[in-house]
Amino acid sequence: MEPQASCSAAGPLMERKFHVLVGVTGSVAALKLPLLVSQLLDIPGTCVIRAWDRSKPLFFCPAMNTAMWEHPITAQQVDQLKAFGYVEIPCVAKKLVCGDQGLGAMAEVGTIVDKVKEVLCQHGGFQQN
Repeated sequence: MEPQASCSAAGPLMERKFHVLVGVTGSVAALKLPLLVSQLLDIPGTCVIRAWDRSKPLFFCPAMNTAMWEHPITAQQVDQLKAFGYVEIPCVAKKLVCGDQGLGAMAEVGTIVDKVKEVLCQHGGFQQN
């Protein structure tokens, strides 16, 4: 995603490019979270995280079944990613594909987009429309 605009609070329009990484995870989230946390990032698609410019936002959107989400290890792993400065877009409760009812569903696309816009605005580079 490379939005070009400015936050309305920034005054006159100025054009800036932002590179944003949004990690949208699915049923493999329970596998990838420990890898991200332990920094064993040799799996294609995750090694870019180690090279990410940490002054730029990195978002993650966990999604997994309720039992996995409620496991204490998951909370520790999410907390570690947040400690790295990554921005969590929390999962939501609803009926999951596996049949569970509860937390674990990925946030809606609109929620993800709104959070990305919010954080970019805080970084001074995105105008909310």
